[in-house]
Amino acid sequence: MFWESSLVSIFILGLFYYWYSLADRYAIFLYGHTTVGIPPAQPFDPITISRYWMAGLVATGAVMLLYIAAYWLAARIAAWRKQTFVPALWWQVWLGCVIPLSIGIPAITMTVNSPTLPPSLAAACVAATLVGLAIALLPGQWAADRPWDLIWLAADGIGLMPALMLLRAIELPSRGLSVSHMTVWLLAMGGLLAGLVWLVMMSGLRIWRHREFPTASALFLAGVGLSYVLLPLIHHLLATPPAFRYISTASNFFAFNPGLRLLAVLTAAVMAIGITAVRRRLKPGRRLAPHYQS
Repeated sequence: MFWESSLVSIFILGLFYYWYSLADRYAIFLYGHTTVGIPPAQPFDPITISRYWMAGLVATGAVMLLYIAAYWLAARIAAWRKQTFVPALWWQVWLGCVIPLSIGIPAITMTVNSPTLPPSLAAACVAATLVGLAIALLPGQWAADRPWDLIWLAADGIGLMPALMLLRAIELPSRGLSVSHMTVWLLAMGGLLAGLVWLVMMSGLRIWRHREFPTASALFLAGVGLSYVLLPLIHHLLATPPAFRYISTASNFFAFNPGLRLLAVLTAAVMAIGITAVRRRLKPGRRLAPHYQS
């Protein structure tokens, strides 16, 4: 547990130090970026501010992929050597990272390069990183003990992504974008319908392949992890120009309105609970309890 916590903390702090101290701030956080009808971005305007704490989610997205790969490889090597690999519990690793990150992130963001962040924004970076890290560490034990179940769970979690990512579209007309109310409602409701159809298809595939069903909590966390931890990393690596690997603004993933953010999360939770209840009726007793609840 000590080594996992130490390596994760060093990795995240290394990314923060690179982004905030060594990298070109104009490229990483898009200072001076211009959009039609919007003044050039400034270091402390609302859009740029969100990029600062979104860096924590990008960093934890990288941790998620590396942690899964490391635990999967360690378990395979142990099996090849006829040994038993015992992965650390995710919450123990997370607790071991709390103090280093809570000290290190403010120490970096509030002291290096220019402009430095005020305490409130440094605290937001810490909070986003710790929340994202909790989600990023959850799949590690699955990757070690039952990697195929993790793949199936990730496939299931795709069904919740439209609720988490597309419901925010209904606020776009009020933000001044030239798109009709009917269009955004069709996008939002069509996304929810597509997500439900996906979950029904996954239910059929699980029955056909004799795969156990995940719990509602495991399904919900899979959707959240894909939408809010993995996608920011994918955007950073694949959806930005090679010369400008910038950190995305939060509006690409979260609604501006806090109530709409909560609605998206609650909708995904209701979908996870609902499909799990239906699946229990289809196959009573076939339920996959997540290890990380132990």
